[in-house]
Amino acid sequence: MTHVRDYPTTRRQPVKLPEPRKLLGYVLRYAVAIILILFAVIPALWVVSASLNPAKSLIGGTFFPQNPGLINYEELITNEFFPYLTWLLNSLKIATISTLLTVFLTCLAGYTLSRFRFKGRKAFMNAILILNVFPSILGMVAIFSMLQQLGMYVEALGLDTHTALICIYVAGSMGINVLLVKAYIDSIPIELDESALVDGATPWQTFRHIILPIMTPIVITIGVLTFIASYGDFVIARVLLKSSDNLTVMVGLQLFQTDRFDQDFGMITAGAVLAAIPIILIYIPLQKYVIDGLTAGSVKG
Repeated sequence: MTHVRDYPTTRRQPVKLPEPRKLLGYVLRYAVAIILILFAVIPALWVVSASLNPAKSLIGGTFFPQNPGLINYEELITNEFFPYLTWLLNSLKIATISTLLTVFLTCLAGYTLSRFRFKGRKAFMNAILILNVFPSILGMVAIFSMLQQLGMYVEALGLDTHTALICIYVAGSMGINVLLVKAYIDSIPIELDESALVDGATPWQTFRHIILPIMTPIVITIGVLTFIASYGDFVIARVLLKSSDNLTVMVGLQLFQTDRFDQDFGMITAGAVLAAIPIILIYIPLQKYVIDGLTAGSVKG
């Protein structure tokens, strides 16, 4: 007699649909996200499209231009009246030097405020917070007057010099960045410093070989934000720089509209696209470190 083995029948679980309120919430979120993405992407794509348009006009332009080409880029680079490549190199030089100096000084100041106790420490941090409440544009008149008088004695630190502009950028970037670095270092256990001290390491050796490798995200964050701010600045550079060969790319692009009777929007958009490339190449690969650096110091431990 054969025994027939009964196998339990599996029942499919019914698919649970989200509740109407949750479904409506998802739809609204995705709709808002799509709208924001379109607001961010369409203007950028329109500028790229205009830079490839041989018509050299924004009026009546189309998103997909007819007969696209690189004539605007060729005329921009070979233009004798506007040295665009010189402006671009000036911006890269100023932003790079300002970033390196800011990162170096900010890391040292943040480590000092986090690990050392000295008289006036709290007053110094409160002063940083208070000074960052006021926009830097309020000090433009004082900065201009100070550099004008300082240039009489030290020509390299006077008006229309890159050295003076770099000093202004470094001084303006250190304020809130010092507190960001301090907050990040506060989240690093102090036992690491104590162990290094027991092993005979100096404070500089402790910072260089132990703390600095750990704080890589905040270092990259400060560097990227400082580079973007220095590279994209217009107001300070427009006030301090005068001669054409010393201008930055942001100030130079503005000359295409003020120093010409015929506004060549083709070259303007082409210059804007080329000027945006360094920012894109720096920010996209390092955006993960920027997010980590801005959020890691918010939780101690």
